[in-house]
Amino acid sequence: MDTLTIERPAQDAQTQFNLRRWAELVADPKWIKVEGRVETDRHGHVLMSPPPAASHGGYQFRIGAIIDRLLPDGEVFTECPISTADGVRAADVAWASRDCVDELGDGTCFSRAPEICVEVLSPDNTVAEMRDKTALYFDAGAREVWHCSLSGGMTFFAAGQAEPLRGSKLCPDFPALVLRR
Repeated sequence: MDTLTIERPAQDAQTQFNLRRWAELVADPKWIKVEGRVETDRHGHVLMSPPPAASHGGYQFRIGAIIDRLLPDGEVFTECPISTADGVRAADVAWASRDCVDELGDGTCFSRAPEICVEVLSPDNTVAEMRDKTALYFDAGAREVWHCSLSGGMTFFAAGQAEPLRGSKLCPDFPALVLRR
């Protein structure tokens, strides 16, 4: 996966803007009852998508539960808002080590990506969209980005490597297929 190259001062300014804008949205009562995913672009405009299919949430839950069992020295998050170079994006599942959790704090949006960011693919996701989102997570500090296909097949990517991995380096026992019940 290609990663974006953004100069640090510009990235820091974008992060501060993203965090301020996200705090505004979270504090605005009209957004509390909105169903679906809310993200922002780099200009602070709201990007919305409808609620995903039930199977999407099932995969999020199963992936989170497996990570929690295999990597107990960290914390699992779902719908995790992350400041990126292109606004705030929400990883379907994320895992952060204890050190990373301590660094990121308990804000409403993380200033950088946790070590692992997972995207559960939806039928309307394009290859270009997933490539861009993966690059944004790597640029924001993720060490691995995983994709879960519609059938539960897992693809693992590592920062700085163009080709997918055979499995996760951070969670080597994570299965290549997440089964539905």
